[in-house]
Amino acid sequence: MKETILKNIRIKINEKETLIPSNTALFHLKNQFKPNADIIIYNGFPVNSDRPLKEGDEIVFIKKGETPSPEEFESLMMARHTPKIHQKIKKSVVGIAGLGGLGSAIAIALARVGVGKLILVDFDVVEPSNLNRQQYFVHQIGMPKVEALQKNIAIINPYVKVQTYHEKLDRNNVERIFKETDVVVEAFDHAEEKAMLINVVSEKMPDKYIVAASGVAGYGDNNEIKTVRFSSKIFIVGDQKTAAQPGVGLMAPRVGIAAHHQANTVLRILLGEEEEK
Repeated sequence: MKETILKNIRIKINEKETLIPSNTALFHLKNQFKPNADIIIYNGFPVNSDRPLKEGDEIVFIKKGETPSPEEFESLMMARHTPKIHQKIKKSVVGIAGLGGLGSAIAIALARVGVGKLILVDFDVVEPSNLNRQQYFVHQIGMPKVEALQKNIAIINPYVKVQTYHEKLDRNNVERIFKETDVVVEAFDHAEEKAMLINVVSEKMPDKYIVAASGVAGYGDNNEIKTVRFSSKIFIVGDQKTAAQPGVGLMAPRVGIAAHHQANTVLRILLGEEEEK
């Protein structure tokens, strides 16, 4: 009687390549790797029936409410962003000056893509009027914005490093706070604060990129929000004209468009897509 020799096949389990015997079935694999899993994703689709596995299959086992380990979380991030991209951005440091409608949304977007470290600066607290556009919650009213946003980011991506400064930025502390950053994001409300930050970073840290904003109020045409390269190291996002004023408020949709322009510009800088030609 001839003995059957089983070959191994290569599949992915929770984004990690694994060799398994060719006669392995899906439920057997679940019992072996994660018996308490509530959800099984088989090649991108949720399934609840057993089936034989084949070369190249991709399986994800999920336990509802369970936080992935740092290694598992990173592998899942890499699968979404591709390994080379993730490896670059996880080593990067981004500073955000001002955590209002722009800054809070930018911070969350960058945390979701896996930026390694965020330096968050704001001297203000969460107020009821902030909730129409800023990334906070009713129960956080009265909390310092740096503290509230750090908590919110930890819920989204507990493995991003967050360093906070509950203080007002001025010419004397900008360099100290942002010295280790790759990119500084300007997300202030007032023109004089914007000018101060851009000038200090340009003068004292000329190697840093700056991603700023100007003209994000109201509910004008989406496509008027643009990203303009102001100089080799400075990018300005907005329509360059629509400032907040009586009758023209700051609202979540347009502020969100501008914030994600800024976040994507930061990402492009970190990936080397905006290097000087």
